[in-house]
Amino acid sequence: MTEAPTSTDRSDIAAKATTLAGLHAAPEILQVVNVWDVISAKTIADIPGTKALATASHSIAASLGYEDGENIPVEEMVAAVGRIAAATTLPVTADLESGYGNPGETVRRAIGVGIVGANIEDQMRPLADAVDQMEAVLRAGRSEGVDFVLNARTDAFVKAGDRDPDDVLADAVERGKAYLAVGATNVFVPGLLDEHAVTTLVSAFGPQRLSVINVPGSLAPARLQELGVARISYGPWTQRVALTALATSARELLSGGALPEGTLPLN
Repeated sequence: MTEAPTSTDRSDIAAKATTLAGLHAAPEILQVVNVWDVISAKTIADIPGTKALATASHSIAASLGYEDGENIPVEEMVAAVGRIAAATTLPVTADLESGYGNPGETVRRAIGVGIVGANIEDQMRPLADAVDQMEAVLRAGRSEGVDFVLNARTDAFVKAGDRDPDDVLADAVERGKAYLAVGATNVFVPGLLDEHAVTTLVSAFGPQRLSVINVPGSLAPARLQELGVARISYGPWTQRVALTALATSARELLSGGALPEGTLPLN
């Protein structure tokens, strides 16, 4: 278990939160390549152009033997993100799912291990309840003396099912504006968004307020920047890239081949 930081560390945490907020507000889009353990964090932190790290809850849960969806105990998640934060000098934002039943307390504990921002899912709860959970996160940050970077996530698209796309988009707009109104830094709208959806969301929230996930088929980062998106993350896809490379190499080795040329001793 990662130890809580000292009071000296707390001022460093507050400074990193300010840095992370500035990266979201900058005209240049913030790309965070999601990590799930210390070695993946160190690897990405050493890549030129990396300005902040983001954890992926799905990937952390999978690496520890849990299904995604808040099946990992909160103690294990906080310990995992704390080890990542301790392994880098960069700001770290964590995917904390829906807060594990107590988003304010979960964020308070996460700040205690060096986390300066978080995704918090609304899971399409009644809007008033979702707003309450976002407010609890922001109160936790204030109580810890940190301008916590809340990437408030609406699952409007993730849970859309066969609903009319216009209604889904309207829900995302309504929810996102409500989260911004109580102080969220950004609104995270995961899903395979087309240009119309992105343009509508940026228009509703303002430039550098929308956060998206890029998946196969998503708009290119350069175009998202032109449209005024603040941040791109990649969720569990980065771990899938790594596992695909591992599986491909294993097939090659088991069929009599060799390790790939150019493999680096990154660990």
